[in-house]
Amino acid sequence: MIEQYVLDLQEADGTQIAVVGGKGAQLGGLSRIEGIRVPGGFCVTTDAFRRIMAQAPSIDERLDRLARLDPDDREAVRTLSAEIRRIIEGIVVPGDLSAAITRALAGLGERAACAVRSSATAEDLPTASFAGQLDTYLNVVGPAAVLRHVSRCWASLFTERAVTYRRRNGIDHRTVQMAVVVQRMVLPRASGVLFTADPVTGNRKVATVDAGFGLGEALVSGLVNPDVFTVRDGEVVARAIAAKQRAVHALPGGGTREVAIDPQRQEQPALTDAQAVRLVRLGRRIEAHFGCPQDIEWCLADDGFQIVQSRPITTLFPVPESGDQENHVYLSVGHQQMMTDPMKPLGISVWQLTAMAPMHEAGGRLFVDATRRLASPASRAGLLDVVGRGDPLIRDALETVLARDDFVPSLPDAGPGRPPADGAPAAIATDPAVVTELIERSRASVAALERDIRTKTGPALFDFLLESFEEHRRALGDPLSFRAVMAGMEATWWLNDKLWEWLGEKNAADTLTLSAPGNVTSEMGLALLDVADVIRPRPEVVAFLQDAPDDSFLDELAGLPGGTDARDAIEAYLDRYGMRCAGEIDITRPRWRERPTTLVPAILDNVQNFEPGAAERRFEQGRHKAREKEHEVLSRLRALPDGDRKADETKRMIDRVRTFIGYREYPKYGIVSRYFIYKRALLEEAGRLVRAGVLPEKEDIFYLTFRELHDVVRSDRVDERLVQQRKDAFRSYHALTPPRVLTSDGEAVTGTYRRDGVPAGALIGLPVSAGTVEGRARVVLDMARADLEAGDILVTTFTDPSWSPLFVGIAGLVTEVGGLMTHGAVIAREYGLPAVVGVEQATSLIRDGQRIRVHGTGGYVELLP
Repeated sequence: MIEQYVLDLQEADGTQIAVVGGKGAQLGGLSRIEGIRVPGGFCVTTDAFRRIMAQAPSIDERLDRLARLDPDDREAVRTLSAEIRRIIEGIVVPGDLSAAITRALAGLGERAACAVRSSATAEDLPTASFAGQLDTYLNVVGPAAVLRHVSRCWASLFTERAVTYRRRNGIDHRTVQMAVVVQRMVLPRASGVLFTADPVTGNRKVATVDAGFGLGEALVSGLVNPDVFTVRDGEVVARAIAAKQRAVHALPGGGTREVAIDPQRQEQPALTDAQAVRLVRLGRRIEAHFGCPQDIEWCLADDGFQIVQSRPITTLFPVPESGDQENHVYLSVGHQQMMTDPMKPLGISVWQLTAMAPMHEAGGRLFVDATRRLASPASRAGLLDVVGRGDPLIRDALETVLARDDFVPSLPDAGPGRPPADGAPAAIATDPAVVTELIERSRASVAALERDIRTKTGPALFDFLLESFEEHRRALGDPLSFRAVMAGMEATWWLNDKLWEWLGEKNAADTLTLSAPGNVTSEMGLALLDVADVIRPRPEVVAFLQDAPDDSFLDELAGLPGGTDARDAIEAYLDRYGMRCAGEIDITRPRWRERPTTLVPAILDNVQNFEPGAAERRFEQGRHKAREKEHEVLSRLRALPDGDRKADETKRMIDRVRTFIGYREYPKYGIVSRYFIYKRALLEEAGRLVRAGVLPEKEDIFYLTFRELHDVVRSDRVDERLVQQRKDAFRSYHALTPPRVLTSDGEAVTGTYRRDGVPAGALIGLPVSAGTVEGRARVVLDMARADLEAGDILVTTFTDPSWSPLFVGIAGLVTEVGGLMTHGAVIAREYGLPAVVGVEQATSLIRDGQRIRVHGTGGYVELLP
């Protein structure tokens, strides 16, 4: 293949990222858009970069060392990356390569002032912008200076910030190549950045223009505050004019310098309103060409606007596709299910096929469209009440949207002959037999699924699964099950509301529900204490588990003294709970049965922190506290006016909450039990596809939707490029934070806690389990890496049921996501742990090891010195 070292910018396009890098490809595409002016120039291609790298074989060994470094070891990264840069900058550019660059430069004018700009093959992409990570040099004059700065751009691939950025985004250093863009320099009177969507809220209908005098370097470096123009629907709707005291100007002989702005000009706007609107119109044209919101660098010279860069805004959360132009309001499913991590395509599609309501995907997350329920006054009130009790931030965000009179249209309520959208379900008797019947129904359904699926393979398996999904939805929508769940929740709300009204006591139901019977999730945590009781007296087993075994450790246990009993105890636990895992609503997540080492840290913590028989003692202690609380509350009520009536009503509600609140966790257990059966059957099919040479790896099926996988099984053909694209997209979704409420305009609407009496500096959240506790914060993002001691307070992003085994050994809980009736809150109350959930950015604002005080009744967390 003939190497091409230089390519005219107008010959570059989006298909040539591997040749000219992301920035070069974007600029080439920009130059083809009618009405968009781009300074002329050329690209020094990645062929030239590879030629240079080949002249320094010592770099290979350093790249190996760089790949092994911890990205948080900043000193080591800084030292090694500096070595690599020195080597690259010290390489003499070969004569033929130098001549090719010099010839291209002559086309711009040999003494023309140029901008020399890095353009990496992983830069300015929809999933990784690399903004600010690589070097740009302005006003470079003359061939020798241009060649020297081209070398510096090559070397900038290994700046400390670029190396760290790649590591954090999962990008291999060796897979990234560097091209360099050389363009004729624009000497502007004003310059800046245009965002075609609001970079803070994500609103796609709002554009933001930052503007300053002179070169854009003054804004990028933070030398001055910019003028900010907010443009919507073709007009400036807000402006903030800054005092711009400094600017950066080009020097006649090359280079730039900082200059003072005349005091009389400092507070003059860098753009007129008309110019800002015209610039946004150009930005919309660029956005339409590339198909996504853009971050655009622009210059205003005497003859109009020129565009010097455009890249996708990679921080925006995607908008679900609606198929129409109407306004929509979406609620995050992940915040309700305690799983805000991205899901793989198979997981998303299976959840959609088994869910009770239509769900929309965006950014690897699921959302429900709440627009119609918000549009009707009756259903709106019911929805706001339910979500407000669970997560006040969601209610506050929805009320913010509803306050905009024109966004959600108002629809009439149901007519006289029709029930309201949120009609009350039929009453249900306070009878434990109801719960027993529901659990037996669920067990029978799961057993039938497990029995019948065994003989199904190939396309017949998928037909069977589609029928099973119907049964799945039927079980999920069982009216009796729904009434049982709501009975427990409504009794909780009644008790909290009435006992606050009558006795001035907050969250009294927290204590009244301690050790409620039949809670499969709290039983799961206690059962792991029983496993620890079997292992504790066997020192050889404890030592073996401490050596971080792999997932085959169960087979090895039998060879140790007491190992057979330990293995049997763990196996029995997995038989009951092995379908669970963190993020279990995603069928692709590894289950405890598939990765039993996940449980080892929790087992060892239980061995160390508890005495034998702790599970039974803990349950009995909770039950005793609940009985004492019941007696106390009823006695106080009877002393009030009309006290006998109030006490009788309260007693009925206490009986009701203790009958039904434990069942709140069972439907989810049934769902994940079915999911694990589906998954094992699908992985068996994947194994067949691997043996047939259709797929390289079984786990590749996780990046296909259920229907796509069905097609692959029928045809024995797979689109490998699609699988790779999905893997890349999934990796990029980890950098996105899903909003609780998202509009069809792309706006992530954030709510606020409306609460007085919180100490200054405290972190505010939602009180979900009463009490106050002080202790050491342990910030844990992966259950398998937990290292907890008695008295520790667990701080994490979210907790689904799989985290329950950790709850038995902690003193309190703080999460970023959660609501009053979500799993972590329910189990915290079961175990009597003070808990505050919905604390924004808790895992970054609270340091691991820091002492904190959790106010589970007041709903805030104090950071202690």
